[in-house]
Formats: sequence, C-alpha cells, structure tokens
Amino acid sequence: MLLGVNIDHVATLRNARGGNEPDTILAAEVCELNGATSITTHLREDRRHIKDADVRTLIKTLKTNLNLEMAVTEEMQKIALELTPHSVCLVPEKRQEITTEGGLDVAGQLEKIKCFVKPLLDKGILVSLFIDPTEEQVEASAATGAQFIEMHTGQYSEKFGTKLEETEFVKLKNSALLAQSLGLKVNAGHGLNYKNVYRMHEIPNLYELNIGHSIISRAVFVGLAQAVKEMKDLVQ
Repeated sequence: MLLGVNIDHVATLRNARGGNEPDTILAAEVCELNGATSITTHLREDRRHIKDADVRTLIKTLKTNLNLEMAVTEEMQKIALELTPHSVCLVPEKRQEITTEGGLDVAGQLEKIKCFVKPLLDKGILVSLFIDPTEEQVEASAATGAQFIEMHTGQYSEKFGTKLEETEFVKLKNSALLAQSLGLKVNAGHGLNYKNVYRMHEIPNLYELNIGHSIISRAVFVGLAQAVKEMKDLVQ
C-alpha cells in the first residue's frame, strides 16, 4: 500500500497565529522525503486551513502527487480544472463540521456527480469519491466514471477495540472487494492511526491510505520526519 499524507493541520496550526509558521510547503517536502507517495490537502469553502496559494505552490513544487480534496461545487471544479492536480477526491462538506463527518452521498445525487466528474476526467485528472462503505454507494460510484473510491474508515476507527470493530471492518472489506470487482481502485482514510492501521493489510489490493491527523499529532512528540517514517513502515 502507498501512503498519502494530509497536511491540512499543519496549515491549521499556521493559521492559529497568522504568518507562515509552520510552513506547509516545507511540511510537504519533509513528508515526501520520508516516504509519502502523495500529499493531500482539502481546500474548504471557508479556507479554514489550506489556502489557494498553498495549493498553487504545492502543484509547482511537489515531486510526488497532489491529491486535492474538495466539495462538489462550481467554484472547486473551476479551481481543479485550472490547476489540474494529479487527483481530486470529492467529499461532502459542511461549514459547521470540525472534520469530514461522513461519506459523499453518490447514490442520492448520481446524475449531478456524473456531470461534475466528466470535465475533470476529460482534463486528465484522476477522480476519487469519498464514500461510506456500503454496497449502494460503491455501485453508484462505479456508475460515475470515477477511477477510485476512498472508503471512509471513520466508523471502523471509532469502534476499534470494541465489540463492534469487526462489524465495521467487514463493511470495509466487503465494499473494497465489490468496488474492485466493478473496476474501481480503492483507497481508504479517516481516523486511521498507529494502532488501528494494521488491519488495512487484511483488505486485498488497497491502493493508498490517506492519513493526516494522527501523523501530525505524532509529529508534535517525535518530529514530522519520524512520524511519517513510522506510519510508512506500518503501511508497508
């Protein structure tokens, strides 16, 4: 499996005081040097952490790939078509949420998402849909033309170590197998950390894990380079 590192919360820390510290671009460079195969950023409507300038600079400076998380809005589509990141991951977005609370309802807005995805694909951008691990959402995702899904691992992460862990894990595994049978590549992320990530090896042919908060949290104690190396070792 590959490791994508989300650097949003480096920007959160920067924005808490204004200015340029810690430097999000330097953070991305450190992640790349220590095993990250892509860098993820979520350009939110309210720009609460990553800014437009961050995305523009990352596209110019990254030696790996930029994965741009974004809502299904006209503004974000326009930005993606202009900047052409390596990949985009379409996510639901609510202004009041602290972090993304659930998967995108692809099944409930299939035609809208089909139309949204097409110009991105035409531009050569890889498209992933961030979804809850259900049969309905996987099948709808396959109908959009997107090449990837990213399974929302939040429920598994929350239930890890409880009697409900296995139930949530089986949902992930079954959804991944279904997606792969429909021709989709499968990523996973949200809430994965140094204790619970090992079970992702039990899901065949996962392509990439996108992990952010736990790596940045670990970096407070051991430094960003070491935190990425440790997670890379677990993912590999």
